[in-house]
Amino acid sequence: MTPFRASAALTERWEHFDFAIADGVATVTFNRPDKLNALTFEAYADLRDLAAELPHRGDARVLVLRGAGRAFCSGGDVEEIIGELRKFSSTELLEFTRMTGAAVRGLRELSLPVIAAVNGVAAGAGTVLALASDFRILGASASFAFLFTRVGLAGADMGSAYLLPRIVGLGRATELLTLGDRIDAQRAYEIGLATEVVEDDELGARAEALARRLADGPAQAFGVTKSLLVREQDMDLAGAIELEAQAQALLMRSDDHHEFLDAWREKRRPEWKGR
Repeated sequence: MTPFRASAALTERWEHFDFAIADGVATVTFNRPDKLNALTFEAYADLRDLAAELPHRGDARVLVLRGAGRAFCSGGDVEEIIGELRKFSSTELLEFTRMTGAAVRGLRELSLPVIAAVNGVAAGAGTVLALASDFRILGASASFAFLFTRVGLAGADMGSAYLLPRIVGLGRATELLTLGDRIDAQRAYEIGLATEVVEDDELGARAEALARRLADGPAQAFGVTKSLLVREQDMDLAGAIELEAQAQALLMRSDDHHEFLDAWREKRRPEWKGR
C-alpha cells in the first residue's frame, strides 16, 4: 500500500458490483444477471471510485471486468437511469454524463492493465467499458452494439468517439457509432476490436491465464507502458520520444530491471517485484 494516505479509508465493500482480489488479480463482476448486468447510477459511481482507489491498495496488479450470467453489460438500465434522467435538470444531466465519463477515464488512466472478459452482450455503456480496457477477450457468442443513436443520443458518449477510432480506425468507428448495429465476436476480431476470441466455455480460463501472466510479470514496466500509450496518442513524435527517454531512464534504475540481469547471469527466471 502507498505510504501517502490521508484521512480517507480504503473501501471495505463495494455495494453495486462484486469485487474480489486474489494473488494480485482484482476482479469486478457486474452482478445483475436478470437485467443483463445493466448499470445503475450507483454502479457507475462505484466503478469511477474503484479506479481511483485501486492504485493505492498495493495488492492489485491487474483488473478483470466480467459479467455474471449470460451478458457482460447491457449498458445503462432503461428504467433506473434513462427513465429517471427525464426528471433531471440540465445541470444534473451534465453531472451524470461527466460521472459516466469519469469512470471510463479512470480505467484508461489506471496504472494497472485492465482485461474485459466479454460474455454475451456488451451494449451501450458496456461497449465503452470494454473499449476502456487494455485487452478484450470475447467468448464466441459475445457481441458488441454501440446503441446510443438508437435511443436518440449522440453515438459519441463516455469517450467512445475518442477511443474507438484509435482501435479500429475512423471509418469503422463512424460506421459502428452512427448505425449502432450488432457486431458479432468474429467481426470484432477481424476489425481489431477484440484482442482474442475463444469458445464460450474457455473464456473464464483464458482471462484468468492472461491476468495471471500480467500479475506475475514486471508490474511497474506494464504500468509505465500503459501510461505512455495513453499519453502519447495526442503528442508529436519529438515529445513522445523525449517522454519515453525519461521513462526508460527511470526504469533502468528499477529493481525489476536489475533483477532481469541477475536472473540472466544466473540462468533462472526473473522474480519480478513490481519495483
